[in-house]
Amino acid sequence: MKFTELGLHESIVRAVTDKGYTDATPIQAQSIPAALEGRDILGTAQTGTGKTCAFALPVLHLLDEDHKQKHNRHRSRGRAPRALVLAPTRELASQIFDSFIAYGRQLKHLRHAVMFGGVNQRKQVAAMREGVDVLIATPGRLLDLINQGHVDLSEIELLVLDEADRMLDMGFIHDIRKVCAMVREDRQTLFFSATVSREIKQLANSLLTDPVLVETAPESTTVEAITQRIYTLDRENKKVLLLRMLETEPVERMLIFSKTKHGADKIVKGLRRENIPAEAIHGNKTQNARTKALGKFKKGTVKILVATDIASRGIDVRNITHVVNYDMPLDPETYVHRIGRTARAGATGIAVSFCDRDELGLYRQIERRSRIEIPVGDDHEDLTFDAPATRRVHEGKPARKRGPRRSNRNGNRRPEQGGNDRATPRKKPKSKNAKRAARTNAVSDRKVRTGKPRKSKSGYPKGKRSDAQS
Repeated sequence: MKFTELGLHESIVRAVTDKGYTDATPIQAQSIPAALEGRDILGTAQTGTGKTCAFALPVLHLLDEDHKQKHNRHRSRGRAPRALVLAPTRELASQIFDSFIAYGRQLKHLRHAVMFGGVNQRKQVAAMREGVDVLIATPGRLLDLINQGHVDLSEIELLVLDEADRMLDMGFIHDIRKVCAMVREDRQTLFFSATVSREIKQLANSLLTDPVLVETAPESTTVEAITQRIYTLDRENKKVLLLRMLETEPVERMLIFSKTKHGADKIVKGLRRENIPAEAIHGNKTQNARTKALGKFKKGTVKILVATDIASRGIDVRNITHVVNYDMPLDPETYVHRIGRTARAGATGIAVSFCDRDELGLYRQIERRSRIEIPVGDDHEDLTFDAPATRRVHEGKPARKRGPRRSNRNGNRRPEQGGNDRATPRKKPKSKNAKRAARTNAVSDRKVRTGKPRKSKSGYPKGKRSDAQS
């Protein structure tokens, strides 16, 4: 379906066309008309299929319609925001803000602002004083500025939760409920997530009213345009294989995922040691450093970016040809989001995973729960090993038969082995009094045998004392 057929304003369609988009993706084609009708939406789609555009365009359209009806009211300085978009990470919030700027560039009367932690709040507070129509924010910084009295959510008409599953994974569930309690009850809510778990369904049921369900792909499935392969190798060979890939494959932009922040920095140091420019992006970096590294990656001055999962959903960069899972993800959903950074907007991409012996269980879990079989790479046999089958089958080797038990629990041989059928009763354990009596009898027996009197605790025979004691 064309964007011109979705009922959007001509100025919005023109801005989208200038970005190079003419045909709407399935999530966009199903979500935009329903959102324009004022319906709540629960949308699920694969990563990289255009969820941001699916909610940004109807939000701009509806705000523009409302602006025409209440022009004088919303022209005032310091007006409260009418649309709120919640995002889990700083990078994703920044990406959404850029999308609103691009799609709404011909709607000069609409103002947009973004707020997130890790940077000075001065510019964000100043933007709120000037007046904002669309506010994009992370939950933590938003609540902080609300508590300081800089943000008023009483005028919110449109509430968008993007990557809701990621926000729940990061522990934002209570913050989300606090924010939702501050906005109008008659709001329109657009709820988007790449996966739908039981917790996501519970949250959606508490926030949405008679929503339109838009599901364009099964949960935890991967984009068909991505060529996937996995290598099972020892941990010390991961760096060797990565360097070999950079030498032999046409890498335009490569995104590498590490399990830890320290691991990401270690990968970058190893690449720089080989004179390969690379940047790292993770939670220990300042926001300015993260923005600078992502900017270099977008411009192409650095073609390798190493990231942790905290940033996996905020990286929306075109022409990422390779995604490398240097460390296996902990769950299938994270795997889907990681490799979804490539093959975006109809392009193709390659996703490569490095799996050591300790990560084989994660590999099997991804295949089982995602219902996919990741092809095993066979072009670097000198570095890899054959992964054991899921169920080991010993061919040509009969199963070992267990022989009859040699004895019963009482230690007797069984009747078929020539023993007695009657079980010998166990001896009853001695009580404390019986043990004390046994010790006394043993001392008495010693006196009878040796003729020596029993010694007292002081070491002298009872009834006799030393000269010093007397």
